[in-house]
Amino acid sequence: MTTHHHRPESEIALRVKAIESLLVEKGIVDPAALDTIIEHYEHQVGPHVGAQIVAKAWVDPDFKRRLLADGTGAIAELGLTGFSSEHMIVVANTATVHNLIVCTLCSCYPWAILGLPPTWYKSLAYRSRAVIEPRSVLAEFGLVLPDTVEVCVWDSNADLRYLVLPERPDGAEGLSEEALAALVTRNAMIGTAKVEPPTSPTPIAA
Repeated sequence: MTTHHHRPESEIALRVKAIESLLVEKGIVDPAALDTIIEHYEHQVGPHVGAQIVAKAWVDPDFKRRLLADGTGAIAELGLTGFSSEHMIVVANTATVHNLIVCTLCSCYPWAILGLPPTWYKSLAYRSRAVIEPRSVLAEFGLVLPDTVEVCVWDSNADLRYLVLPERPDGAEGLSEEALAALVTRNAMIGTAKVEPPTSPTPIAA
């Protein structure tokens, strides 16, 4: 006989539920509105959105050109508007340049494109060291770059957000746009990682 034990919910989760119930009970919040907000954060924002942008740039040179020239406008072409900044700048990694995103003042972040910022992005250690010793920070993420690669650090703020366009990995030739998007991680779009090649070889067209 197998007994299943459910973990008790955290204190913060219980508090959120209690506040939500109270607001609904007093008629301050419409339950349907809450469901809409939850649906929005689960399906309409997050790293999968940024991954779609990256994959589109990989397969469409004209879109990539527009994306690098006017990130806000190119992203809006995909129907993605109303993100956390009025101005988006996209910076491309190359064989000789690697870009890293940070917000030294607080934790400004393109949440609608990358989801909620990870804890380490908001930490004082990352915010200070990413500027002072970016190579050491990248090495701690497991990304060791040769000295021939220039590291450029971009500092986000309340008016400006950055997105890294990572290099398309080797072995991804012939993959569909959807399959390419599945390779792209949040960290690769912040610059603390590279996009890994697909685990299985690309099928050869008949």
